[in-house]
Amino acid sequence: MTTDLNNYRQRFFINHSAVRGDVVRLTDAYQTVIDQKAYPAAIKALLGEMLVSASLLISTLKIDGKLSIQLQSSDAHAKLNWAMAECDHTGAVRALAGFDAGSEDDQAFWQSLSSSNQAFAQLGAGVLFISIHPEQGEAYQGIVERVSDDLGECLAHYQKQSAQIPTIIKLATSEASAGGVLVQLLPQTDADKENDPDLWDRLIALTSTLKDEEITDLPADEILYRLYHEEEVVLPEPTPLHFACTCSLEKSQGAIMQLGYDEAKQAVAAHGGVLVLDCGFCGKEYPFDEQAIEALFADA
Repeated sequence: MTTDLNNYRQRFFINHSAVRGDVVRLTDAYQTVIDQKAYPAAIKALLGEMLVSASLLISTLKIDGKLSIQLQSSDAHAKLNWAMAECDHTGAVRALAGFDAGSEDDQAFWQSLSSSNQAFAQLGAGVLFISIHPEQGEAYQGIVERVSDDLGECLAHYQKQSAQIPTIIKLATSEASAGGVLVQLLPQTDADKENDPDLWDRLIALTSTLKDEEITDLPADEILYRLYHEEEVVLPEPTPLHFACTCSLEKSQGAIMQLGYDEAKQAVAAHGGVLVLDCGFCGKEYPFDEQAIEALFADA
């Protein structure tokens, strides 16, 4: 393996079959995301699984662009308001979540949870959806049926229902890393079916034995050997993954322009002479004082 052993996506194939898949491992990129806010443990785990899921699913698409997974609550009393994670074709990932933790009761509630499934359940009656934004062509959004509080099961169900492709997705996080495995059965020829009619059932059984700590701690080649050592697995070169943010001064200036001149001036005055826009994804700050506001609107 010639790439970063901590942040990568490893594609694999099972030779002479219609099976393909990917293994994702994120450590540094995952840590960068969860260090941006004082996230409770359960939300850290959920964001890790969402980062991995976006990285796995974009590999199933032949596009230049980005794929995002988003959770949006429609319940005013839900503890988890929203969460999103995205990955683009270059391997850049980022994620962010909004949650209620303003009161001592809220904080105690989150401290009582630890798993991603528990965090996902706090979405209440909210919606899970996938957005695909190719650089060329129209964007697409699909609503994912919440068949359980397990994100991997929901996304695998979506792949089976929307693309008619049987899919297995297993996700896991630890304090240090996040990882996942995706396995798909692409359309088979009659020869494929005759050659190995029990292949998919066998892969389901084998993949179900994978433990969380194996997903988060082991390199992809070892995971795949443990699972499928009796199969003929082919491993192309892995794809590096990394944290990256798309915030910019220009986007912050655009947000100020949307406020309008009078409201922007009032906002600067209300913040002691400097209005600071900060990026929730990476923490970068964009300060605007009265002179900057004047110059911005003078050029408009």
